[in-house]
Amino acid sequence: MSARAEPSVVPKDFVSLADWPREALEQILARARELKELRRKGVPVRTLEGRSIALYFEKPSLRTHVTFEVGVFELGAHPVFLPPGQVRLGSRESVADVARNLSRWCHGLVARTFSHALVEELASNAAIPVINALTDDLHPCQAMADALTVAEHGDLRRVRLVYLGNGNNVACSLIHLAGRLGLRLTVCTPTELRPSEETVRWGVEAARQEGGELRLETDPGKAVRDADFLYTDTWYDMGEESHADERRAILRPYQINAELLALAPAQARVLHCQPAHPGEEITAEVMGADESLVFEQAANRLHTQKAILEVLVMPPPGTRA
Repeated sequence: MSARAEPSVVPKDFVSLADWPREALEQILARARELKELRRKGVPVRTLEGRSIALYFEKPSLRTHVTFEVGVFELGAHPVFLPPGQVRLGSRESVADVARNLSRWCHGLVARTFSHALVEELASNAAIPVINALTDDLHPCQAMADALTVAEHGDLRRVRLVYLGNGNNVACSLIHLAGRLGLRLTVCTPTELRPSEETVRWGVEAARQEGGELRLETDPGKAVRDADFLYTDTWYDMGEESHADERRAILRPYQINAELLALAPAQARVLHCQPAHPGEEITAEVMGADESLVFEQAANRLHTQKAILEVLVMPPPGTRA
């Protein structure tokens, strides 16, 4: 993972934002805005007519599943949902064989898994594009929806985005986003829940090269002083429920509540990728306040993922790696 991406090449897969050049990500965001406006006007966009997209979901999902299935349909393609119990990836058949078979029937694969290595293995063996719809390590589709949401309410390269809480897959993809698009990002977590040193090191250098900045902080009050956007996520991910009590104790000071929001500038807005747990990482009061963009954020998943599908499944000639 290099800090500087090759600007003229669009990768085959959408596994990590760190793999993508800035120009391509900016084009995806621009197209997402177009698709959002066309949908608002009721103008059909059938750019993937006649294509089929496989959807493999190991982890439970509301927003990701619905937005990908609706997005595939609205672009004119056929969604093929693959229940994990039916496919039994890696036990009934090898990951490589499943990838090779799907490559002969479908035009793309969306995978939401626990293991990040599994998505990487699918991508390395598939001839078709593979889209990471969330792993334990990264959530790049969410970060792109976040970028669109922030851009709709401010200058993406000038605002200060402050992420608070658990340094999880969302935090890591936000670091990759900051590194590629030159965002001003603060990641505020307890030291023991900070993203990996490798990810942080990469993010600091990549953001600097693009004219942005990655800051690390442990004090929530200090972190939000110049925040334009306060962002949080669940304190424990799917599969980490056994750590719930421990995380609540460690992360209680990082809750986005009225008191913390009052320490931020008056124009600050609130983000959460959901599912939310009111009373833990965010209060119901703040989540439902005028400052909250939580449901706009969720709506933007549809438009950014449609743009990602377009650029991968029907890329411009001569631009694929």
